Amino acid sequence: MAANGTSTSLLIRNAKIVDGTGAPARDGSIAVRDGKIVAVGDVPPGTLPAGTREIDARGQVVAPGFIDVHTHFDPQICWDRLATPCIEHGVTTILMGNCSLSLAPVKKEDQRALAGMFKQIEDIPLATFAEGVPWTWETYPEYLDFIRKDLGINVAGLVGHSALRSYVMGAAAQERAATPEEIERMGRVLQDAIRAGAAGLSTSYVDMDENMKPVPSRFATRDEIVALGRAMKAVGRGIIQTVPVFFDPPQQLENIKEMAEISRQTGLMCSVAPIVHSAANTLWSDSLKLLAEENASGARVYGQSMPRTFDINIRLAETSFLLMALPAWNECMRLPLAERVQAFADPKRREDLRNQFMMLRFGIPKFDDVFTVGRVARPDNKALEGRKLAQIATERGCEVADAMLDIAVSENLETEFSLTNFLHVDPQGVTAILSDPNIHIGASDAGAHISQFCGAGDTSYLLARWVRDLKAFTLERAVQRLTSELADAFGIEGRGRIAAGQAADLVIFDPNTIDRGSEDFVRDVPGNANRYVRHATGIDKVVVNGAVVWEDGTYTGARTGLVV
Repeated sequence: MAANGTSTSLLIRNAKIVDGTGAPARDGSIAVRDGKIVAVGDVPPGTLPAGTREIDARGQVVAPGFIDVHTHFDPQICWDRLATPCIEHGVTTILMGNCSLSLAPVKKEDQRALAGMFKQIEDIPLATFAEGVPWTWETYPEYLDFIRKDLGINVAGLVGHSALRSYVMGAAAQERAATPEEIERMGRVLQDAIRAGAAGLSTSYVDMDENMKPVPSRFATRDEIVALGRAMKAVGRGIIQTVPVFFDPPQQLENIKEMAEISRQTGLMCSVAPIVHSAANTLWSDSLKLLAEENASGARVYGQSMPRTFDINIRLAETSFLLMALPAWNECMRLPLAERVQAFADPKRREDLRNQFMMLRFGIPKFDDVFTVGRVARPDNKALEGRKLAQIATERGCEVADAMLDIAVSENLETEFSLTNFLHVDPQGVTAILSDPNIHIGASDAGAHISQFCGAGDTSYLLARWVRDLKAFTLERAVQRLTSELADAFGIEGRGRIAAGQAADLVIFDPNTIDRGSEDFVRDVPGNANRYVRHATGIDKVVVNGAVVWEDGTYTGARTGLVV
Protein backbone atom coordinates (compact mmCIF):
# COMPACT_ATOMS: atom_id res chain seq x y z
CA MET A 1 0.00 0.00 0.00
CA ALA A 2 1.12 3.55 -0.69
CA ALA A 3 1.57 5.97 2.13
CA ASN A 4 -1.78 7.55 1.32
CA GLY A 5 -3.58 4.19 1.09
CA THR A 6 -3.45 3.87 -2.69
CA SER A 7 -3.06 0.29 -3.85
CA THR A 8 0.28 -0.53 -5.41
CA SER A 9 -1.12 -3.61 -7.16
CA LEU A 10 -1.35 -2.78 -10.87
CA LEU A 11 -1.72 -4.62 -14.15
CA ILE A 12 -0.71 -2.60 -17.19
CA ARG A 13 -2.08 -4.33 -20.31
CA ASN A 14 -1.54 -3.87 -24.06
CA ALA A 15 1.68 -1.97 -23.52
CA LYS A 16 4.49 -1.31 -25.94
CA ILE A 17 7.26 -2.08 -23.48
CA VAL A 18 10.57 -0.24 -23.88
CA ASP A 19 12.41 -1.84 -20.99
CA GLY A 20 15.41 0.48 -20.58
CA THR A 21 18.03 -2.02 -21.74
CA GLY A 22 18.11 -0.86 -25.35
CA ALA A 23 16.36 -4.04 -26.51
CA PRO A 24 13.65 -3.71 -29.18
CA ALA A 25 10.22 -2.73 -27.92
CA ARG A 26 7.80 -5.58 -27.37
CA ASP A 27 4.11 -5.90 -26.68
CA GLY A 28 2.95 -7.26 -23.36
CA SER A 29 1.74 -6.64 -19.85
CA ILE A 30 3.44 -5.51 -16.65
CA ALA A 31 2.35 -6.73 -13.23
CA VAL A 32 3.14 -4.67 -10.14
CA ARG A 33 2.70 -5.64 -6.49
CA ASP A 34 3.95 -3.96 -3.32
CA GLY A 35 6.04 -1.43 -5.22
CA LYS A 36 7.90 -4.00 -7.35
CA ILE A 37 7.53 -5.37 -10.84
CA VAL A 38 6.61 -9.04 -10.48
CA ALA A 39 6.04 -10.09 -14.10
CA VAL A 40 6.64 -8.73 -17.61
CA GLY A 41 5.19 -9.99 -20.89
CA ASP A 42 2.64 -12.72 -20.31
CA VAL A 43 1.25 -12.38 -16.81
CA PRO A 44 -0.05 -15.72 -15.50
CA PRO A 45 -3.48 -15.76 -13.83
CA GLY A 46 -3.24 -15.43 -10.07
CA THR A 47 -0.09 -13.30 -10.21
CA LEU A 48 -1.97 -10.37 -8.72
CA PRO A 49 -4.70 -10.26 -6.06
CA ALA A 50 -8.36 -9.60 -6.68
CA GLY A 51 -9.18 -5.92 -6.96
CA THR A 52 -5.94 -5.08 -8.76
CA ARG A 53 -6.25 -1.91 -10.78
CA GLU A 54 -5.90 -2.52 -14.50
CA ILE A 55 -4.54 0.10 -16.91
CA ASP A 56 -5.05 -0.25 -20.65
CA ALA A 57 -1.91 1.20 -22.28
CA ARG A 58 -2.99 0.46 -25.85
CA GLY A 59 -1.22 2.80 -28.29
CA GLN A 60 1.23 3.95 -25.64
CA VAL A 61 4.78 3.21 -24.60
CA VAL A 62 5.63 2.04 -21.09
CA ALA A 63 9.21 2.78 -20.06
CA PRO A 64 11.12 2.80 -16.78
CA GLY A 65 10.82 6.05 -14.89
CA PHE A 66 13.40 8.55 -16.11
CA ILE A 67 16.34 9.63 -13.95
CA ASP A 68 17.65 13.20 -13.71
CA VAL A 69 21.21 13.09 -12.36
CA HIS A 70 21.89 16.82 -12.09
CA THR A 71 19.42 18.90 -10.11
CA HIS A 72 19.35 21.47 -7.35
CA PHE A 73 16.05 20.60 -5.74
CA ASP A 74 17.71 20.57 -2.30
CA PRO A 75 15.75 23.66 -1.11
CA GLN A 76 12.54 22.98 -3.08
CA ILE A 77 12.16 19.45 -1.75
CA CYS A 78 11.72 21.06 1.69
CA TRP A 79 8.32 22.50 0.68
CA ASP A 80 7.54 20.52 -2.45
CA ARG A 81 7.99 16.79 -1.96
CA LEU A 82 7.12 16.19 -5.63
CA ALA A 83 9.94 18.35 -7.02
CA THR A 84 7.49 19.77 -9.53
CA PRO A 85 7.36 19.74 -12.48
CA CYS A 86 9.79 16.81 -12.89
CA ILE A 87 7.29 14.01 -12.39
CA GLU A 88 5.01 15.11 -15.19
CA HIS A 89 8.00 14.78 -17.53
CA GLY A 90 8.34 11.13 -16.55
CA VAL A 91 11.14 11.66 -14.02
CA THR A 92 10.77 9.34 -11.04
CA THR A 93 14.25 9.74 -9.52
CA ILE A 94 16.28 12.92 -9.05
CA LEU A 95 19.88 13.32 -7.97
CA MET A 96 20.43 16.59 -6.14
CA GLY A 97 23.29 18.20 -4.24
CA ASN A 98 25.38 18.85 -7.35
CA CYS A 99 28.09 21.49 -7.89
CA SER A 100 29.57 21.27 -4.35
CA LEU A 101 26.31 22.47 -2.72
CA SER A 102 24.01 20.57 -0.38
CA LEU A 103 21.92 21.72 2.59
CA ALA A 104 23.85 19.46 4.95
CA PRO A 105 26.05 19.04 6.84
CA VAL A 106 25.74 22.58 8.18
CA LYS A 107 26.13 24.29 11.52
CA LYS A 108 23.62 26.95 12.50
CA GLU A 109 26.18 29.72 12.21
CA ASP A 110 26.97 28.69 8.61
CA GLN A 111 23.40 28.46 7.29
CA ARG A 112 23.32 32.00 5.94
CA ALA A 113 26.62 31.63 4.11
CA LEU A 114 25.47 28.36 2.54
CA ALA A 115 22.20 29.95 1.44
CA GLY A 116 24.26 32.76 -0.08
CA MET A 117 26.22 30.24 -2.15
CA PHE A 118 22.97 28.76 -3.45
CA LYS A 119 21.78 32.27 -4.29
CA GLN A 120 24.95 33.19 -6.14
CA ILE A 121 25.51 29.92 -7.99
CA GLU A 122 21.99 28.53 -8.46
CA ASP A 123 19.92 31.76 -8.37
CA ILE A 124 17.67 30.66 -5.51
CA PRO A 125 16.59 33.80 -3.57
CA LEU A 126 17.51 34.30 0.07
CA ALA A 127 13.86 35.11 0.83
CA THR A 128 12.99 31.63 -0.43
CA PHE A 129 15.44 30.08 2.02
CA ALA A 130 14.06 32.23 4.84
CA GLU A 131 10.49 31.07 4.28
CA GLY A 132 10.88 27.64 2.74
CA VAL A 133 13.88 25.95 4.38
CA PRO A 134 13.35 25.20 8.09
CA TRP A 135 16.99 24.22 8.85
CA THR A 136 15.89 21.72 11.50
CA TRP A 137 18.94 19.54 10.83
CA GLU A 138 22.69 19.73 11.14
CA THR A 139 24.02 16.43 9.83
CA TYR A 140 23.32 14.85 6.47
CA PRO A 141 21.50 11.85 7.99
CA GLU A 142 19.22 14.32 9.81
CA TYR A 143 18.54 16.10 6.51
CA LEU A 144 17.61 12.83 4.83
CA ASP A 145 15.31 11.98 7.73
CA PHE A 146 13.58 15.32 7.19
CA ILE A 147 13.01 14.94 3.45
CA ARG A 148 11.95 11.27 3.63
CA LYS A 149 8.55 12.22 4.99
CA ASP A 150 5.78 12.27 2.36
CA LEU A 151 8.13 12.08 -0.65
CA GLY A 152 6.33 11.80 -3.97
CA ILE A 153 9.49 11.28 -6.02
CA ASN A 154 12.61 9.21 -5.42
CA VAL A 155 15.57 11.26 -4.22
CA ALA A 156 19.28 10.52 -4.34
CA GLY A 157 21.58 13.11 -2.82
CA LEU A 158 25.19 14.13 -3.14
CA VAL A 159 27.06 15.66 -0.23
CA GLY A 160 28.31 19.08 -1.29
CA HIS A 161 32.08 19.41 -0.85
CA SER A 162 31.75 23.11 -0.01
CA ALA A 163 29.21 22.33 2.71
CA LEU A 164 31.38 19.48 4.03
CA ARG A 165 34.54 21.61 4.20
CA SER A 166 32.72 24.46 5.94
CA TYR A 167 31.23 22.04 8.46
CA VAL A 168 34.62 20.65 9.45
CA MET A 169 36.92 23.65 8.90
CA GLY A 170 34.74 26.69 9.55
CA ALA A 171 36.01 29.92 7.97
CA ALA A 172 39.32 28.26 7.12
CA ALA A 173 37.48 26.25 4.43
CA GLN A 174 37.74 29.32 2.21
CA GLU A 175 41.32 30.12 3.11
CA ARG A 176 43.55 27.08 2.78
CA ALA A 177 44.09 23.41 2.14
CA ALA A 178 42.85 21.02 4.79
CA THR A 179 45.20 19.34 7.24
CA PRO A 180 45.39 15.52 7.37
CA GLU A 181 43.33 15.61 10.55
CA GLU A 182 40.64 17.74 8.91
CA ILE A 183 40.55 15.47 5.87
CA GLU A 184 40.11 12.48 8.16
CA ARG A 185 37.20 14.23 9.92
CA MET A 186 35.62 15.09 6.59
CA GLY A 187 35.95 11.46 5.57
CA ARG A 188 34.13 10.27 8.68
CA VAL A 189 31.30 12.78 8.19
CA LEU A 190 31.03 11.76 4.55
CA GLN A 191 30.93 8.07 5.45
CA ASP A 192 28.08 8.73 7.89
CA ALA A 193 26.19 10.43 5.06
CA ILE A 194 26.84 7.54 2.66
CA ARG A 195 25.65 5.00 5.22
CA ALA A 196 22.49 7.06 5.72
CA GLY A 197 21.73 7.05 1.99
CA ALA A 198 23.85 9.69 0.25
CA ALA A 199 24.94 8.77 -3.26
CA GLY A 200 28.33 10.48 -3.34
CA LEU A 201 30.23 13.77 -3.26
CA SER A 202 29.97 16.85 -5.47
CA THR A 203 32.72 19.42 -5.90
CA SER A 204 33.54 22.39 -8.13
CA TYR A 205 36.51 24.00 -9.85
CA VAL A 206 34.77 27.20 -10.85
CA ASP A 207 32.08 28.58 -8.56
CA MET A 208 32.15 31.75 -6.46
CA ASP A 209 30.16 32.73 -3.37
CA GLU A 210 28.05 35.88 -3.10
CA ASN A 211 31.14 37.88 -2.13
CA MET A 212 32.93 36.74 -5.29
CA LYS A 213 35.24 34.53 -3.30
CA PRO A 214 35.98 30.96 -4.47
CA VAL A 215 33.69 28.44 -2.81
CA PRO A 216 35.31 26.14 -0.20
CA SER A 217 35.70 23.18 -2.56
CA ARG A 218 38.11 25.19 -4.71
CA PHE A 219 40.65 25.27 -1.89
CA ALA A 220 40.86 21.49 -1.80
CA THR A 221 43.87 19.60 -3.12
CA ARG A 222 43.67 16.52 -5.29
CA ASP A 223 44.88 14.50 -2.32
CA GLU A 224 41.88 15.70 -0.31
CA ILE A 225 39.38 14.63 -2.98
CA VAL A 226 41.15 11.28 -3.37
CA ALA A 227 41.00 10.72 0.38
CA LEU A 228 37.29 11.50 0.44
CA GLY A 229 36.75 9.19 -2.50
CA ARG A 230 38.57 6.38 -0.74
CA ALA A 231 36.47 7.01 2.37
CA MET A 232 33.34 6.46 0.28
CA LYS A 233 34.86 3.42 -1.40
CA ALA A 234 35.47 1.90 2.03
CA VAL A 235 31.75 2.13 2.73
CA GLY A 236 30.95 0.53 -0.62
CA ARG A 237 29.19 3.31 -2.46
CA GLY A 238 29.86 6.68 -4.02
CA ILE A 239 30.46 8.80 -7.10
CA ILE A 240 32.18 12.18 -7.48
CA GLN A 241 30.65 14.98 -9.57
CA THR A 242 32.35 18.25 -10.45
CA VAL A 243 31.93 21.46 -12.44
CA PRO A 244 34.93 22.26 -14.65
CA VAL A 245 36.08 25.71 -15.71
CA PHE A 246 33.78 25.40 -18.71
CA PHE A 247 34.55 28.83 -20.21
CA ASP A 248 38.32 28.19 -20.36
CA PRO A 249 39.19 25.38 -22.82
CA PRO A 250 42.67 24.52 -21.48
CA GLN A 251 41.41 24.56 -17.91
CA GLN A 252 38.39 22.38 -18.62
CA LEU A 253 40.64 19.77 -20.19
CA GLU A 254 42.96 19.90 -17.18
CA ASN A 255 39.94 19.44 -14.89
CA ILE A 256 38.91 16.35 -16.86
CA LYS A 257 42.43 14.95 -16.61
CA GLU A 258 42.47 15.51 -12.86
CA MET A 259 39.08 13.83 -12.38
CA ALA A 260 40.32 10.89 -14.45
CA GLU A 261 43.30 10.53 -12.15
CA ILE A 262 41.03 10.80 -9.10
CA SER A 263 38.88 8.05 -10.58
CA ARG A 264 41.90 5.80 -11.10
CA GLN A 265 43.09 6.38 -7.55
CA THR A 266 39.70 5.86 -5.91
CA GLY A 267 38.02 3.34 -8.19
CA LEU A 268 34.95 5.59 -8.33
CA MET A 269 33.02 6.99 -11.27
CA CYS A 270 33.60 10.70 -11.74
CA SER A 271 31.13 12.95 -13.54
CA VAL A 272 31.96 16.30 -15.18
CA ALA A 273 29.13 18.74 -16.01
CA PRO A 274 28.47 20.35 -18.36
CA ILE A 275 29.93 19.47 -21.75
CA VAL A 276 28.36 21.97 -24.14
CA HIS A 277 28.62 22.39 -27.91
CA SER A 278 29.90 25.71 -29.19
CA ALA A 279 30.61 26.85 -32.73
CA ALA A 280 33.30 29.17 -31.37
CA ASN A 281 35.85 26.50 -30.40
CA THR A 282 36.61 22.79 -30.33
CA LEU A 283 36.40 22.39 -26.56
CA TRP A 284 33.44 20.03 -26.85
CA SER A 285 35.13 17.68 -29.32
CA ASP A 286 38.46 17.92 -27.48
CA SER A 287 36.63 16.98 -24.28
CA LEU A 288 35.02 13.94 -25.92
CA LYS A 289 38.39 12.80 -27.24
CA LEU A 290 40.02 13.24 -23.83
CA LEU A 291 37.24 11.36 -22.03
CA ALA A 292 37.69 8.45 -24.43
CA GLU A 293 41.46 8.42 -23.93
CA GLU A 294 41.23 8.56 -20.15
CA ASN A 295 38.64 5.79 -19.95
CA ALA A 296 40.72 3.64 -22.27
CA SER A 297 43.56 4.00 -19.76
CA GLY A 298 41.60 2.77 -16.79
CA ALA A 299 39.61 5.78 -15.58
CA ARG A 300 35.84 6.01 -15.19
CA VAL A 301 35.20 9.65 -16.00
CA TYR A 302 32.14 10.81 -17.91
CA GLY A 303 30.74 14.11 -19.04
CA GLN A 304 27.17 15.29 -18.63
CA SER A 305 25.25 17.10 -21.32
CA MET A 306 21.68 18.19 -21.90
CA PRO A 307 19.46 17.93 -24.98
CA ARG A 308 18.19 21.52 -24.97
CA THR A 309 19.78 24.66 -26.31
CA PHE A 310 21.34 26.98 -23.77
CA ASP A 311 18.58 29.57 -23.34
CA ILE A 312 18.32 32.01 -20.44
CA ASN A 313 15.76 34.62 -19.46
CA ILE A 314 17.21 37.57 -17.54
CA ARG A 315 15.35 40.09 -15.36
CA LEU A 316 17.57 42.56 -13.57
CA ALA A 317 15.12 42.54 -10.67
CA GLU A 318 16.32 38.96 -10.01
CA THR A 319 19.75 37.37 -9.69
CA SER A 320 21.42 35.88 -12.75
CA PHE A 321 24.37 33.51 -12.61
CA LEU A 322 25.70 34.96 -15.86
CA LEU A 323 25.63 38.57 -14.76
CA MET A 324 26.51 37.93 -11.13
CA ALA A 325 29.84 36.54 -12.30
CA LEU A 326 30.77 40.03 -13.55
CA PRO A 327 32.07 42.18 -10.64
CA ALA A 328 30.46 45.49 -11.66
CA TRP A 329 27.13 43.83 -12.39
CA ASN A 330 27.34 41.74 -9.23
CA GLU A 331 27.91 44.87 -7.16
CA CYS A 332 24.77 46.50 -8.57
CA MET A 333 22.57 43.39 -8.39
CA ARG A 334 23.29 42.86 -4.72
CA LEU A 335 21.72 46.22 -3.87
CA PRO A 336 18.09 46.63 -2.75
CA LEU A 337 15.81 47.16 -5.72
CA ALA A 338 15.46 50.94 -5.50
CA GLU A 339 19.21 51.41 -5.14
CA ARG A 340 19.81 48.87 -7.89
CA VAL A 341 17.70 50.89 -10.32
CA GLN A 342 19.72 54.00 -9.47
CA ALA A 343 23.00 52.14 -9.87
CA PHE A 344 22.11 50.82 -13.31
CA ALA A 345 21.07 54.32 -14.36
CA ASP A 346 24.27 55.94 -13.06
CA PRO A 347 26.44 57.14 -15.99
CA LYS A 348 29.55 56.76 -13.81
CA ARG A 349 28.93 52.99 -13.52
CA ARG A 350 28.06 52.45 -17.13
CA GLU A 351 31.58 52.16 -18.51
CA ASP A 352 32.46 49.24 -16.25
CA LEU A 353 29.06 47.63 -16.85
CA ARG A 354 29.46 48.06 -20.59
CA ASN A 355 33.01 46.66 -20.69
CA GLN A 356 32.24 43.67 -18.50
CA PHE A 357 29.15 42.83 -20.52
CA MET A 358 31.52 42.06 -23.39
CA MET A 359 32.94 39.21 -21.28
CA LEU A 360 29.71 37.27 -21.79
CA ARG A 361 30.36 36.74 -25.47
CA PHE A 362 32.14 33.37 -25.00
CA GLY A 363 33.68 33.92 -28.44
CA ILE A 364 30.26 33.41 -30.05
CA PRO A 365 29.98 35.08 -33.48
CA LYS A 366 27.20 37.68 -33.59
CA PHE A 367 26.67 37.29 -29.85
CA ASP A 368 24.67 40.50 -29.68
CA ASP A 369 22.10 39.01 -32.05
CA VAL A 370 21.03 36.35 -29.55
CA PHE A 371 19.77 38.92 -27.04
CA THR A 372 16.13 39.82 -27.52
CA VAL A 373 13.53 41.69 -25.49
CA GLY A 374 11.02 39.28 -23.99
CA ARG A 375 8.05 40.41 -21.95
CA VAL A 376 7.89 44.09 -21.03
CA ALA A 377 6.20 45.67 -18.03
CA ARG A 378 4.99 48.93 -19.61
CA PRO A 379 2.31 48.98 -22.32
CA ASP A 380 4.13 51.74 -24.18
CA ASN A 381 7.12 49.39 -24.57
CA LYS A 382 5.05 46.60 -26.11
CA ALA A 383 6.55 47.22 -29.55
CA LEU A 384 9.96 46.20 -28.17
CA GLU A 385 8.90 42.61 -27.44
CA GLY A 386 10.65 40.09 -29.64
CA ARG A 387 13.12 42.60 -31.03
CA LYS A 388 16.89 42.09 -30.95
CA LEU A 389 18.76 44.31 -28.55
CA ALA A 390 21.43 44.88 -31.19
CA GLN A 391 18.85 46.43 -33.51
CA ILE A 392 17.45 48.62 -30.76
CA ALA A 393 20.98 49.73 -29.82
CA THR A 394 21.77 50.67 -33.42
CA GLU A 395 18.60 52.73 -33.66
CA ARG A 396 19.42 54.51 -30.41
CA GLY A 397 23.10 54.97 -31.23
CA CYS A 398 24.36 53.16 -28.17
CA GLU A 399 25.95 49.90 -27.08
CA VAL A 400 23.87 46.77 -26.49
CA ALA A 401 24.50 46.90 -22.74
CA ASP A 402 23.23 50.50 -22.62
CA ALA A 403 20.08 49.63 -24.56
CA MET A 404 19.40 46.75 -22.18
CA LEU A 405 19.95 48.89 -19.09
CA ASP A 406 17.93 51.86 -20.38
CA ILE A 407 14.91 49.67 -21.11
CA ALA A 408 15.21 47.85 -17.78
CA VAL A 409 15.56 51.05 -15.75
CA SER A 410 12.45 52.48 -17.43
CA GLU A 411 10.51 49.45 -16.18
CA ASN A 412 11.90 49.25 -12.65
CA LEU A 413 14.05 46.30 -13.81
CA GLU A 414 11.02 44.11 -14.57
CA THR A 415 11.83 43.68 -18.29
CA GLU A 416 12.52 40.14 -19.42
CA PHE A 417 15.50 39.74 -21.76
CA SER A 418 15.99 36.44 -23.55
CA LEU A 419 19.37 34.99 -24.43
CA THR A 420 18.59 32.23 -26.92
CA ASN A 421 20.35 29.82 -29.21
CA PHE A 422 23.92 30.86 -28.54
CA LEU A 423 25.28 27.58 -27.17
CA HIS A 424 24.42 23.92 -27.73
CA VAL A 425 22.47 24.75 -30.86
CA ASP A 426 23.87 22.82 -33.83
CA PRO A 427 21.90 19.55 -34.21
CA GLN A 428 24.84 17.64 -35.67
CA GLY A 429 27.24 18.75 -32.96
CA VAL A 430 24.79 18.21 -30.11
CA THR A 431 23.91 14.77 -31.48
CA ALA A 432 27.61 13.89 -31.46
CA ILE A 433 27.78 14.81 -27.78
CA LEU A 434 24.54 13.16 -26.70
CA SER A 435 25.36 9.90 -28.50
CA ASP A 436 28.93 9.66 -27.22
CA PRO A 437 29.42 6.63 -24.92
CA ASN A 438 31.40 8.77 -22.48
CA ILE A 439 28.56 11.25 -22.00
CA HIS A 440 25.58 10.90 -19.68
CA ILE A 441 22.31 12.71 -20.35
CA GLY A 442 22.21 15.16 -17.46
CA ALA A 443 23.14 18.74 -16.60
CA SER A 444 19.48 19.77 -16.46
CA ASP A 445 19.99 22.08 -13.46
CA ALA A 446 16.31 21.51 -12.62
CA GLY A 447 15.40 23.36 -9.44
CA ALA A 448 18.07 26.03 -10.03
CA HIS A 449 18.06 29.33 -11.92
CA ILE A 450 14.33 29.31 -11.36
CA SER A 451 13.70 32.84 -12.62
CA GLN A 452 15.77 32.29 -15.78
CA PHE A 453 14.76 28.94 -17.24
CA CYS A 454 13.12 25.63 -16.45
CA GLY A 455 15.56 22.71 -16.61
CA ALA A 456 12.82 20.21 -15.88
CA GLY A 457 11.52 18.91 -19.17
CA ASP A 458 14.79 17.76 -20.73
CA THR A 459 13.51 14.17 -20.73
CA SER A 460 10.35 15.00 -22.68
CA TYR A 461 12.37 17.19 -25.02
CA LEU A 462 14.88 14.44 -25.78
CA LEU A 463 12.08 12.12 -26.86
CA ALA A 464 10.33 14.83 -28.87
CA ARG A 465 13.23 16.61 -30.55
CA TRP A 466 15.98 14.02 -30.86
CA VAL A 467 13.87 10.88 -31.31
CA ARG A 468 10.68 11.93 -33.07
CA ASP A 469 11.77 15.03 -34.99
CA LEU A 470 15.45 14.53 -35.80
CA LYS A 471 15.51 10.72 -35.56
CA ALA A 472 18.98 10.99 -34.04
CA PHE A 473 18.14 8.14 -31.64
CA THR A 474 15.83 5.19 -31.67
CA LEU A 475 13.22 5.32 -28.96
CA GLU A 476 14.81 2.30 -27.30
CA ARG A 477 18.25 3.90 -27.19
CA ALA A 478 16.96 7.23 -25.89
CA VAL A 479 15.05 5.52 -23.08
CA GLN A 480 18.15 3.50 -22.20
CA ARG A 481 20.12 6.74 -21.97
CA LEU A 482 17.54 8.15 -19.52
CA THR A 483 17.20 5.06 -17.37
CA SER A 484 19.48 2.03 -16.98
CA GLU A 485 22.66 3.79 -18.08
CA LEU A 486 22.20 6.43 -15.40
CA ALA A 487 21.06 4.00 -12.72
CA ASP A 488 24.14 1.85 -13.29
CA ALA A 489 26.62 4.73 -13.49
CA PHE A 490 25.33 6.61 -10.45
CA GLY A 491 24.73 3.61 -8.22
CA ILE A 492 20.92 3.83 -8.13
CA GLU A 493 20.17 0.18 -7.53
CA GLY A 494 17.03 -1.65 -8.55
CA ARG A 495 15.82 1.02 -10.97
CA GLY A 496 16.10 1.93 -14.61
CA ARG A 497 14.72 -1.32 -16.09
CA ILE A 498 11.38 -3.00 -16.58
CA ALA A 499 12.09 -6.45 -15.23
CA ALA A 500 10.83 -8.69 -12.46
CA GLY A 501 12.27 -7.63 -9.11
CA GLN A 502 12.91 -4.03 -10.17
CA ALA A 503 11.23 -1.09 -8.47
CA ALA A 504 7.96 -0.21 -10.20
CA ASP A 505 8.96 3.24 -11.44
CA LEU A 506 7.17 3.60 -14.79
CA VAL A 507 6.11 6.23 -17.29
CA ILE A 508 3.27 5.71 -19.76
CA PHE A 509 3.39 8.07 -22.73
CA ASP A 510 2.38 8.67 -26.32
CA PRO A 511 5.56 8.84 -28.43
CA ASN A 512 3.71 10.87 -31.06
CA THR A 513 2.76 13.72 -28.75
CA ILE A 514 5.27 13.74 -25.90
CA ASP A 515 6.95 17.14 -25.49
CA ARG A 516 8.15 19.52 -22.82
CA GLY A 517 5.65 22.35 -23.36
CA SER A 518 6.34 26.07 -23.30
CA GLU A 519 7.76 27.98 -20.34
CA ASP A 520 5.24 29.54 -17.98
CA PHE A 521 6.27 32.25 -15.52
CA VAL A 522 4.59 31.61 -12.17
CA ARG A 523 4.82 32.94 -8.63
CA ASP A 524 4.58 29.85 -6.41
CA VAL A 525 7.90 29.84 -4.57
CA PRO A 526 8.30 30.75 -0.87
CA GLY A 527 9.44 34.32 -0.38
CA ASN A 528 7.00 35.50 -3.09
CA ALA A 529 9.53 34.46 -5.73
CA ASN A 530 8.99 33.68 -9.40
CA ARG A 531 10.03 30.66 -11.41
CA TYR A 532 9.66 29.21 -14.88
CA VAL A 533 7.88 25.87 -15.27
CA ARG A 534 7.18 23.59 -18.24
CA HIS A 535 4.16 21.31 -18.35
CA ALA A 536 4.56 18.11 -20.33
CA THR A 537 2.32 16.87 -23.08
CA GLY A 538 1.81 13.27 -24.11
CA ILE A 539 2.59 11.73 -20.72
CA ASP A 540 -0.48 9.90 -19.45
CA LYS A 541 0.66 8.34 -16.20
CA VAL A 542 3.74 8.21 -13.98
CA VAL A 543 4.18 5.44 -11.41
CA VAL A 544 6.55 5.76 -8.45
CA ASN A 545 7.23 2.61 -6.43
CA GLY A 546 4.01 1.05 -7.65
CA ALA A 547 1.63 3.96 -7.09
CA VAL A 548 0.26 6.25 -9.79
CA VAL A 549 1.54 9.70 -8.83
CA TRP A 550 0.66 11.59 -12.05
CA GLU A 551 -2.43 10.85 -14.11
CA ASP A 552 -4.51 12.71 -16.69
CA GLY A 553 -2.70 15.99 -16.18
CA THR A 554 -2.72 16.14 -12.40
CA TYR A 555 -1.04 14.79 -9.29
CA THR A 556 -2.98 12.05 -7.54
CA GLY A 557 -1.83 12.69 -4.00
CA ALA A 558 0.20 9.49 -3.77
CA ARG A 559 3.42 9.86 -1.81
CA THR A 560 5.50 6.76 -2.42
CA GLY A 561 8.90 8.28 -3.11
CA LEU A 562 12.01 7.01 -1.33
CA VAL A 563 15.56 8.11 -0.62
CA VAL A 564 17.49 5.79 -2.94
